[in-house]
Amino acid sequence: MKKQNTGDGPVIIKKYANRRLYNTETSSYITLEHLAAMTREGRDFKVVDAKTDDDITHNVLTQIIMEEEARGTSMLPVNFLRQLIAMYGDSMQAMVPGYLEASMDSFRRNHEQFKTAVEGAFANSPFAEIAKRNLEMFDVAAKAFKPGAMPGMPGAPTPTPTAPASAASKDDEIAALKAELGKLNEKIEKLHK
Repeated sequence: MKKQNTGDGPVIIKKYANRRLYNTETSSYITLEHLAAMTREGRDFKVVDAKTDDDITHNVLTQIIMEEEARGTSMLPVNFLRQLIAMYGDSMQAMVPGYLEASMDSFRRNHEQFKTAVEGAFANSPFAEIAKRNLEMFDVAAKAFKPGAMPGMPGAPTPTPTAPASAASKDDEIAALKAELGKLNEKIEKLHK
């Protein structure tokens, strides 16, 4: 994630006892939705308790995730949550945060490489429009794993609807896509070497 800041260091957000959040950069009260948007934009911020000046950024980010999950935009599978909870108190607990962070960074890098490879493979192909629609849908799904707009949120790309096709043309399209996917896999393998 790129950190964009207008000043030096992170934007300081103060959280008051009445649960209100105050952005010291804009001198205005904000909501958790504003903090989620700042995160998606790559803005670096630090949330501090207004009374004690303790850093509570972790707690606030966790609260944002909980609210997103409660809205039905569930991204964390139950099995993953159980495994994560089981790691608390385990001798490997200290390694988990670094591992998860590295995994997410790797996922974002691979997503960008995959997107570039797909765009290059389909650039002058009759499947270019199909690939474009599929990339748009993939982008919407992938944004769940990186700071970015979620479907239905401002700035989220809207997949273009496709016209209904006959069963035979769908089979042909699937076969063609499988062939193209095979070619893409070969290109991705070459990129990793």
